[in-house]
Amino acid sequence: MDKLDKHEKQDSDLRSYLWGFVFSVVLSAAAFFVILGESFGRETTMVVLGCLGMLQVFVQLRYFLHIDGRRESQEDLYLILFSVLVLLIMVIGTVWVLGDLAGRMGMDMSR
Repeated sequence: MDKLDKHEKQDSDLRSYLWGFVFSVVLSAAAFFVILGESFGRETTMVVLGCLGMLQVFVQLRYFLHIDGRRESQEDLYLILFSVLVLLIMVIGTVWVLGDLAGRMGMDMSR
């Protein structure tokens, strides 16, 4: 009976990886065609790409890292969210400091 459960788990993981692959390819192709089509304005294109990027993150977390609402994966989710928070603090702080430095040096950053 244990072998059967292990085989079912492997089939479930394989299905999860295949669905994740399909969703990732579709989202990547959608982003490619949004840029290639040039049918939206600049701001709309950025918003659409941002939304597609966030969907891609959720697909990666769910189908490849197997992080969902289950109790076992909540600790992993907290670790990832903390890491993202630290990275955001670093990136935003760097942009803030460099923007302030550019302003103090009289550089035109309006382009």
